[in-house]
Amino acid sequence: MFKKIAFAASMVIVSLSSAVAFAAEESRSAIHISASIPSKVFHAQPRDPNFGKDEKMNYVLATGELTALRALYDVRHTSGGIGAYIEGGPQALHNGANNIPLTYTFNGVTLTGASQEVVTEAAAAGGISADLVITAAKPGDTQNGEYSATPVLIFDALAKAS
Repeated sequence: MFKKIAFAASMVIVSLSSAVAFAAEESRSAIHISASIPSKVFHAQPRDPNFGKDEKMNYVLATGELTALRALYDVRHTSGGIGAYIEGGPQALHNGANNIPLTYTFNGVTLTGASQEVVTEAAAAGGISADLVITAAKPGDTQNGEYSATPVLIFDALAKAS
């Protein structure tokens, strides 16, 4: 009788231990890792890697104006100056019927649709931080609704001055 009880008890223990093993849960988490390492010769990139993904100009009720967008860029070119322009020319905020003009300045230079020097050769050689500032004209009293723009800012590696 004792052998039967011992055998039955050992079978229960084996079956419970395997049930515990199957009952163990796990949780997984996928992690996406990326790194962007700029060229040591030429680069121009926003310091905040999330800049440009979803920017918002807020309407200030007291003044009737939109807030400016600002972003700090790290720029460098060891073989000349740096030029910049807005592809297709400066885009306005647009809602399908109305436009609100935008002004784009980089390092104090107003950007247009043509490349122009925004960082001198001397400043670019060591690398600098420079501000991109985007401001909107004051909206008219009838300009309400949702507005958007998708400008493309292009940086050029300018040739070294002879």
